[in-house]
This record gives sequence, structure tokens and C-alpha cells, in this order.
Amino acid sequence: MNRRELLQRSALLFGGTLLGADSILAKNIDWDQLDNLPDDYAKGIGLFSKAQIKLLNEVAETIIPTTDIPGAKAAKVGQFIAVIVTDCYEPNEQKRFMEGLAKLDADSIKRHGKKFMKISGALQTDYLTELDVEQKAFQKGKKKETPAHYFRVIKDLVLWGYFTSEIGMTQAQRFVEIPGKYTMIDYKRGDRNFSAER
Repeated sequence: MNRRELLQRSALLFGGTLLGADSILAKNIDWDQLDNLPDDYAKGIGLFSKAQIKLLNEVAETIIPTTDIPGAKAAKVGQFIAVIVTDCYEPNEQKRFMEGLAKLDADSIKRHGKKFMKISGALQTDYLTELDVEQKAFQKGKKKETPAHYFRVIKDLVLWGYFTSEIGMTQAQRFVEIPGKYTMIDYKRGDRNFSAER
């Protein structure tokens, strides 16, 4: 299964809970670009500049850091987000996403006197933890028709991008190829969860 099929199935599985996920099946996505995300994005990708993709990768790496398993930056999550937002989001969703990304940097300057990329790793973690608390409170109190908090959208895309990447599927999870039959696989408490390919 390639990333294209996985993303289409994920969009159905999540039932559109990710902002823009319901558009995945309907839009003309540059799948070749998504299947072969560039290491070098000197010119940017779609709507995103090189600096914005670096920021997305840094945010993603703070959320899913490298441990004994490669983190979000190695999985090219910033590039993934740039392709998804450019190719799948409606113009109003794209605008909200770009405004949220700019707000993330602006709020970092207000709180720490520097843009997100310039603060220490510990401050980045503290800052995103605060944003996560803020978005949870916002989501709990918002009306149904109100768009999701910008950090909720970023975080959802980071998780989606990482766990549908080869690294996320085969190293962060235990990958088991299932050739179309019902299979029981032993699980011990504390083991990583499974990802499977049919």
C-alpha cells in the first residue's frame, strides 16, 4: 500500500474529523508530490515558503520528537502538511491555517520575545503544552459551527502525517502485513500499537 491509498483510507476512517480530511477523495491531489516528498524544498511547497515548512517541521518535531525512533522531522511532516493544506483545503480553510501559523509565531514573540524557531527546545515544549491546554478549553466551549482552534488543526495534521509516513507505520508502530485474512497477533502490555496493510 502506498501513502496515497493509506491517506484515502485514513480520511474515511477518521470520518472527516480532521479539518479537510473529507476533501481528500474529492480533490485533485498531486499524489506524486505526496508520495515523494522532497528533502530539499528550497522554493517552498504550494502555498508554503521554505521558512514556513521549517517552522512546521520544528513544531512537529516538538510534538513528536526523535527518541530511539526518528521523529516528525525525519518523517517530513512539515512537507506533508504543506501538500495537504495546499491541495486539499478550501481557500477559507487555507487562510485560517496560514493565519494560525502566523499567530503561533506572533504569540511566541509576545510570550518569549522571539519567534518559535529561535527559542530553546524546553521553551518550545512548554509553549506548545500551553497551546494544547488552550485549544482543549476552546474546543470544549466552542459552538459546533465555529472553526477548530488553529493549534488543534496543526496537531491533528502532525499526528496524521507522522503515523501515515513510512517511519510512523514501520518504526513507531509494529507493522504487520495482513494478506486479507483475519489474523490474531499477540499483544503484551506496553508494546507499541500495530499498523497493518491489507
